Amino acid sequence: MTTSASSPLPLPLIQHYEQWLSQQHGLQFEDYEALHAWSVAHLADFWRSIWDYYQLESPTPITEVLSADPMPDARWFSGAQVSLPRQLLRHAALAQQAGVPAIVSDNELGQVREMAWPELQRQVASVAVALRSLGIGRGDRVAAYMPNIPETVVAMLACVSLGAVWSVCAPDMGVAAVVDRFKQIEPKALIAVDGVYYGGKPLDRSAVVQSLLAELPTVQHCLTVQTPYAAAPVGSHHWDWATTGQDAQAVAGFEPEWLPFDHPIWIVYSSGTTGLPKPIVHGTGGILLALHVAGLHNDLGASYSDSHAGERFLWYSSTGWVMWNIQVSGLLFGTTITIFDGHPAGSSSQPDWGVLWRFAARHRTTIFGAGAAYYSNCMKAGLDVGAIAGLQQVRTLGSTGSPLAPEVQRWGSAQLAAAGAAEVFWCNISGGTDFCGAFIGGNRSLPQAPGRMQCRWLGHAVEAWNEQGQPVRDEVGELVCTRPIPSMPLYFWNDPGKQRYLDSYFDHWPGIWRHGDWIQINSDGSCVIYGRSDATINRQGLRMGTSEIYNAIEALPEVQDSMVIDLEYLGRDSYMPLFVVLREGLVLDAALQDRIAQAIRTALSPRFVPDTIVQVAEVPRTLTGKKLELPIKKLLLGQPAGKVLNPQTMANPGCLPWYEAYAARHLAQHSAQTATP
Repeated sequence: MTTSASSPLPLPLIQHYEQWLSQQHGLQFEDYEALHAWSVAHLADFWRSIWDYYQLESPTPITEVLSADPMPDARWFSGAQVSLPRQLLRHAALAQQAGVPAIVSDNELGQVREMAWPELQRQVASVAVALRSLGIGRGDRVAAYMPNIPETVVAMLACVSLGAVWSVCAPDMGVAAVVDRFKQIEPKALIAVDGVYYGGKPLDRSAVVQSLLAELPTVQHCLTVQTPYAAAPVGSHHWDWATTGQDAQAVAGFEPEWLPFDHPIWIVYSSGTTGLPKPIVHGTGGILLALHVAGLHNDLGASYSDSHAGERFLWYSSTGWVMWNIQVSGLLFGTTITIFDGHPAGSSSQPDWGVLWRFAARHRTTIFGAGAAYYSNCMKAGLDVGAIAGLQQVRTLGSTGSPLAPEVQRWGSAQLAAAGAAEVFWCNISGGTDFCGAFIGGNRSLPQAPGRMQCRWLGHAVEAWNEQGQPVRDEVGELVCTRPIPSMPLYFWNDPGKQRYLDSYFDHWPGIWRHGDWIQINSDGSCVIYGRSDATINRQGLRMGTSEIYNAIEALPEVQDSMVIDLEYLGRDSYMPLFVVLREGLVLDAALQDRIAQAIRTALSPRFVPDTIVQVAEVPRTLTGKKLELPIKKLLLGQPAGKVLNPQTMANPGCLPWYEAYAARHLAQHSAQTATP
């Protein structure tokens, strides 16, 4: 698709959908708010309309769209069978005829690869045949330790073609963090890369893969993607064997399996403040429907169509973030996806924030998405995006992961205008790994205001509730979802009675999904997300449980206790102080700070290294011994101590004056950026 300041943009897809509703069902709406109200008041009709509009297929009849069970037990599309790979690969013939590729990939070394749709189809079939020969079938878990490369896309589609359950972690995660995730689901096979090139240097991952195999006794087979960076060979089978060593007749005749609507498709992880990461199981049909609604709001069209000819979709992500799933979902619409494997700023020692922009220019990307922190870093670095040739075709900038400040959005619009692009559509979204979607997002037919998200997604009954559980407008409240959506988790893996699932989302208001974000819904339907309302860490869109950080650092003999707080809030970068109690007589010097940072870096990821480490006498705790993370977070965000802390419920109230004084100093230093929820 060639877009410039003089060429017209295609009609927004949501308007196409509205026209279809009018023609097929006689439904007409005064405005988007009315359409949204209908979509949540008539859930079964809305989601069936998405099924019909996108021509989803099932070889068996649908007997009931939505059961009457309350959340989280609602059942969707009973009787239906679905297949994500079948739906996705329907585009192969038309896309090939138009000469548009399925995947364009690149990396820090400039190694460009294009994969045609028929080749994607062939490789998916070949890897599926290979996995089947290893005994992988319905319900078996396949774990992947893979970067953002075409092989990972192929591996995922091959797994779910067999009804196997996919789960992936990124190679920037430490062994402990990966094992904490994969060990819970008892994978039968591991697909792994033996090395990566990241941040300007080659990184051997063969020892990590060996450690994973040692820690995951259920793994029977390891399929390895080989690179020049491995110090030693690992794995029982190689990727080339899976893609080229299979029987040609079996590959040509392979067809993805039809699966029950609620058959598990993948397991993703979202950490809370206690215990191991939550292994969230999503259903095939629910994900398929949710991704199609995402396509409506993200305005994704087929690259071979007249209206979206040449469309190319990038949403920069690691494989450990749910945005990787959203990136891959572009293929569902016949859209060419452009994927980048590497650090978004090239080298961590000498950052170059133009890397992704030049990637987008080189590969004619039309839809460019990234985390909000990425755009903020570009602006702070003084990057002159307008001077990068070849960005005039960009029509959409997507942002998620954390709140996008108004000044950053204005900066991005001005930069794209200077690059010769038409007026840019900011598709700012906010959702979660928990349901693989967004509650809040974009609509190209609505007005835009920097710092605001345009609307609540269709079919998502989102409200802002005050502390009394009452919906409010034009003021900040808890983000809740009052009615079910198809992509809410089926369950957590190994969670008898769904107790952990209920505790994670439904403990505050039974039957109501409480997401853990602060939101303001304005009178015009636009929304502002202010940050996390709970104590979960959110760094560049990736969430990590505080317990995982504690496990990493409290294993050090010098550290007796600790508490970490993430102060992400609207208009500010994530700021994360770590408070540590040391063994008697020890002082927090530079060497110990480095050891603590390295422990987090090794066990988890460099993303979760704190911004500052502070030695304290005590960590504030309740009478039952729970760390007071959320009250201290509110204190550091500017709420009065008397409102958020009750000394009578504390085991050590004597430590409060120190934290109040620290909060006052912190707020004074950051007063220009601090907002109070």
